[in-house]
Amino acid sequence: MFIDRKFPNTRLRRLRRNTNLIDLVAETTLTQNDLIQPIFIKENLSGIESIESMPNIFRYGVDEALKEIEDITSSGVNSIAVFPVIDPKNKDNKGSEAIKNNNFISTSIEAIKKQFPDIVLIADVALDPYTDHGHDGIIIDGEVDNDETIKLLIEQSLILAESGADIIAPSDMMDGRIGYIRQAFEKNNFKNTILLSYAAKFSSKFYGPFRDAVGSSSNIGNSSKSSYQMSANNKQEALQEVAMDINEGADIVMIKPAMPYLDIIHLIKDSFKIPTFAYQVSGEYSMLKLAISQGWLDSEVMLESLVSIKRAGADAILTYAAKEISKEIQNK
Repeated sequence: MFIDRKFPNTRLRRLRRNTNLIDLVAETTLTQNDLIQPIFIKENLSGIESIESMPNIFRYGVDEALKEIEDITSSGVNSIAVFPVIDPKNKDNKGSEAIKNNNFISTSIEAIKKQFPDIVLIADVALDPYTDHGHDGIIIDGEVDNDETIKLLIEQSLILAESGADIIAPSDMMDGRIGYIRQAFEKNNFKNTILLSYAAKFSSKFYGPFRDAVGSSSNIGNSSKSSYQMSANNKQEALQEVAMDINEGADIVMIKPAMPYLDIIHLIKDSFKIPTFAYQVSGEYSMLKLAISQGWLDSEVMLESLVSIKRAGADAILTYAAKEISKEIQNK
């Protein structure tokens, strides 16, 4: 018998009647534990410096960095990623400063871990902050040499592990470097040091403000990193890159950038079921901050952007807005 009904049995709007109901049935929840705050620490700096292309983000001298980390932990964020800003006089064509014992960043990490022993500290492994040409490796005959670069990355990784970094994060995209670093860790009693591989790092135009922050933009000029970073056109290649790094010993994999590559985040997490991080990079952060400051977008768009990254499959997110968003979550 046909029953005439004016309204459907299912009304999805029933579950949207108020905020508490919406939160109760939320499929994705962003928490403070999902956030990692990058921090720039500058050699020979006393105090702080603003970064023109990154609103509300600064370079810190070591003493000020410790104060900032206190604020970060107070906000509820328990993980940081440390990036060095090297004095130009200490840069050369091989990035030699990166492999000096007790160099600036390793002593900074020691100071941080002494004051904040429980914080999860991620140390970046790449040569671009240390080279006078701004590339992530050694240039031989006009090209970044993969195998010669790996030799330095191994040394750099061991120095950072020795300094107390909990997670070593090679961001250079050299082929095979995860396997060699893992092998070196096993031989040198760093079996428990975690490797976070920037496994799918795309050659992106969203990195500009970061390069300003670490002082490599003027060094690299118009040169391209496309010979070692992934093409933005490729998806299946990301699967191959990630599979290779997992097989070589990566504990966690990273996709970078985040919002323009949500499909890659979802694909990697769905395919490998391994801890998967995403980096909301400087260009993503700065364009949202500029739009917010101009009144073009509501300030809540930052939180929305991070939820979209989590929804795509990221287990944790590196974002310059980590402290800010964590305070919002804390006060909600």
